[in-house]
Amino acid sequence: MTIAAVGAVILGEVGEAAMLAVLFSISEGLEEYAVGRTRRGLRALLDLVPDSAMVLRAGVPTAVSPSVLRVGDQILIKPGERIATDGRISEGRSSLDVSAITGESVPIEANPGDVVFAGSINGTGVLAVDVSATAENNSLAKIVQIVEAEQSRKGDAQRLADRIAKPLVPAIMLMAAVIAGIGAVFGDPATWVERALVVLVAASPCALAISVPVTVVAAIGAASKIGVLVKGGAALESLGRVRIVAVDKTGTLTANKPVVVGVAVGGQANEVAGEPGVTGDVGHSIEQARVLAVAAALEAHSEHPLARAILAADGGVSRAATDVQAVPGAGLTGLVEGRPARLGRPGWIDAGALADRVAAFQADGATAVLVEEDQRLLGVVAVRDELRPEAREVITHMHDSGNAVVMLTGDNAATATALAQIAGIDDVHADLRPEDKARIVSTLRGDGFIAMVGDGVNDAPALATADLGIAMGAMGSDVAIETADVALMGEDLRVLPQALDHARQARTIMLQNVGLSLGLIAVLIPLALFGLLGLAAVVAVHELGEIVVIANGVRAGRVKNRLTMADTAGASVAVGANR
Repeated sequence: MTIAAVGAVILGEVGEAAMLAVLFSISEGLEEYAVGRTRRGLRALLDLVPDSAMVLRAGVPTAVSPSVLRVGDQILIKPGERIATDGRISEGRSSLDVSAITGESVPIEANPGDVVFAGSINGTGVLAVDVSATAENNSLAKIVQIVEAEQSRKGDAQRLADRIAKPLVPAIMLMAAVIAGIGAVFGDPATWVERALVVLVAASPCALAISVPVTVVAAIGAASKIGVLVKGGAALESLGRVRIVAVDKTGTLTANKPVVVGVAVGGQANEVAGEPGVTGDVGHSIEQARVLAVAAALEAHSEHPLARAILAADGGVSRAATDVQAVPGAGLTGLVEGRPARLGRPGWIDAGALADRVAAFQADGATAVLVEEDQRLLGVVAVRDELRPEAREVITHMHDSGNAVVMLTGDNAATATALAQIAGIDDVHADLRPEDKARIVSTLRGDGFIAMVGDGVNDAPALATADLGIAMGAMGSDVAIETADVALMGEDLRVLPQALDHARQARTIMLQNVGLSLGLIAVLIPLALFGLLGLAAVVAVHELGEIVVIANGVRAGRVKNRLTMADTAGASVAVGANR
């Protein structure tokens, strides 16, 4: 553009040169505005942090800037206030609106010991929060830092644009020189030099250069609004190409919050019905209550998820067993009220007359735990990690969108198959170690572009092996944010198909822009070469085309959050349970 403007002035076409400069400046200004506007969608996350925080100094509340908060400080959060930085609740109970961070519109319960994140809005209670991260290192700052750093990782479409533009510029300059030279020999030098300058302007790859970046930035900023962290153009491009989705079971399809779903005594069972995540009343008989009491006594000091489910079902009324010892891979032994007792898996404890009930529980996707007292089988407790309420809806949507869905889990085949059938998944791989998951993902890559969805920790090998790694519930896991290509910040699985659809639309827009940019150059060059368009006309058409490309790219910034209060009502129980 500079060469063309200088050349026009030398040829005496000052008006043409001025027109070129004005139109080009307007175009560049619009381009800068478009990029700045889309970036502001991401940077706006930092605006969620309040201007001041109430910190307790020697028990006295003092208003300070969030930037001076240090790890260990205690801050006071009043009703309706935003939380200034990450921390853990030390006192108080309330509900938190985390929609601006995770995309979840249903407020979550907040109790002592719960982790809270910067930018969350407190409900009706007063909370005392122990600061766990400074303003520079809290969850919101990390999101912005990671995305902006990862935007240098260019997607395939952007690399295509760069590969075209890099040789195109010197080639066009050489072509313009050849046109001017040959024209000067066989025709009027001034005419052909002017046409060469017009060709130079016509072939300028400005639209091509901006076509993909503006789309990438717009799409990433929009994704952040629905709680999806996309780490750069490469991740966005890959997300738009996914055709196979491999999902972990625990913590992804399920909430990783096991509950007691049945208790059997001597062949009789009480099934627990109700919402996923709700245990209900399982103690309808003295015998069943005793089974739970003995199991809870043995599990009283265990941190295992199954133990928490049994303790919750017992209601915390049993006294802890004494002399408790763990038998690796089998169960627990101990003394309950002075009597020897055992709890463990079938096989280690003989199921006897309850063998059919154990098999039935396992076929229904539950883990069966046998309970024995005084060398007498008391009964069996069935514990199941329930599917997320939205799981089947999500799987159906992905199938309808043309994606194949595969379950990969370390759980036993009976449990995995039962839950997969409920969710609508036909392809199930169970009893897998982390390295097995990675091997299966590697094999599936031959069938299409594959994404692995997991928790980012025990699924790390599979996440790394897949074409794209997606971490679920990343606001609670630094490892997930750091290692995954895409992170779903909330706990609602419906964001996954929404992210896939959004990325697919963004990739389509990228390819449209690349094609439009190349088509514009292909049309303008011959029109300029044969003198059908002058410098001003070429500049006007060229810059108009660039504006069209920018406007099309900004469309990628449009995304609708489908998670409304109406359609998340069914998930409210599970969200509360997750907290």
